[in-house]
Amino acid sequence: MSERGILDEHSVILGLTLRALDLVAMLVAALASYYWLFGTMAMPVSYKMAVVVGLLFSLILFNRSALYRAWRGSSVTGELWVATGAWASVFLGLSSVAFITQQAHTVEVAWVLHWMVFSWFGLMVFRVSLRVLLRGVRSRGFNTRKVVLVVAGELGVRVGERLRQMPWTGLEVVGYFDDRPLERLADIGNLPLLGRIAELGLFVQRERIDQVWLAFPFRAENRVKQVLHELRHSTADVRMVPDIFQFRLLNHSMSEVGGIPVLNLTSSPMVGFDHFLKEIEDRVLAFLILFAISPLMLLIAGLVKLSSHGPVFFKQVRHGWDGEPIEVWKFRTMLIHEEHSGRLTQAVRDDPRVTALGRLLRSSSLDELPQFINVLQGRMSIVGPRPHAIEHNEQFKESVDQYMLRHKVKPGITGWAQVNGYRGETNTLEKMQKRVELDLYYIENWSIWFDLRIILKTLVKGFSDKNAY
Repeated sequence: MSERGILDEHSVILGLTLRALDLVAMLVAALASYYWLFGTMAMPVSYKMAVVVGLLFSLILFNRSALYRAWRGSSVTGELWVATGAWASVFLGLSSVAFITQQAHTVEVAWVLHWMVFSWFGLMVFRVSLRVLLRGVRSRGFNTRKVVLVVAGELGVRVGERLRQMPWTGLEVVGYFDDRPLERLADIGNLPLLGRIAELGLFVQRERIDQVWLAFPFRAENRVKQVLHELRHSTADVRMVPDIFQFRLLNHSMSEVGGIPVLNLTSSPMVGFDHFLKEIEDRVLAFLILFAISPLMLLIAGLVKLSSHGPVFFKQVRHGWDGEPIEVWKFRTMLIHEEHSGRLTQAVRDDPRVTALGRLLRSSSLDELPQFINVLQGRMSIVGPRPHAIEHNEQFKESVDQYMLRHKVKPGITGWAQVNGYRGETNTLEKMQKRVELDLYYIENWSIWFDLRIILKTLVKGFSDKNAY
């Protein structure tokens, strides 16, 4: 078998081994948790059923996530975030099944919590250990892939230098091909010039090159065709590095529509199974939270009604997912007043329109509790970009770049911008730009674990803020 065939076979074996070890980690964590709490391995049937369901969820959700994609060259932090998100989705799904089937009382909550902690710790330790092992092996020249670059301009220089600085990826860059005159060639990390593009095919076959990376601008389609023609007899992988670094992108990816390859420059992450997970997360958490805070909400509703004339809820139309209008609810915190048509006066510090009770509700964010009802209605998410008034959208969509891309997901009660201090009044363009930047970062990097992280930060610091008034 050729070296390339052996590497491909090893990749398959590694992938299957990873899947098997993840299931073993979940099983061992369940058994260890039971022994830790009860001092015996004799599990009742209800616990065994929970383990079986948990393993089935692991088998399905781990595979549906990006957990088993090729992580060569990617950061270990990114892999751990994905692993944690997949892990959280398993236990969220398991909790949902237990709640729906009314079987939650048949197992101890303490055992489930121990199982969660032990399994998460096992998954993290295993993946970090494997990364350390693979990096060491690849840095010593084993399990590597030979790469040549076909470059043009600054993009090729950046790609070449980046790859040369990361030997732990196992990508060994042997040199580059370029058709430009010698005086126009830039130094690419001391990589040797291997020849002209017309010589590429023979070199790749003779030197058994594994990958050819093309670093061309979008306008160089004729050169791309030339390279593909030169490699028509080669089995090497050909990768295109599109010159998209000059653009502000959102959740960019490759996909296929009707057999047509498509490069997605801006798209929503909430599609398919990810959308399903997000919906489960929102509905389950919103139901549990509303159940827990219903006495507090009734108390606040009574105080609002007694403190000033007007309705309990303030309802305002805002933009939701895909820019569709939605009605967002809050406890009323202001005296009844009228705004001029097409104009909205944002609340400011010591605003005379805000009631004494309203000031307390705003400073503690308790005025936003009715939005959990909006989550159950499907209008909002617990975590997402905060919905702005339509008048503010009209004001900022022209002055803040990619402002309306915030609506690629459902608006949220809390968000990445809010837990980073950008909440309340946006009285300058710079504040709104920073808020939008953080919102787009959330959309680009969304995961179940990222949501849980934001919720935790909100619980720790988000209910009281100097900008909430």
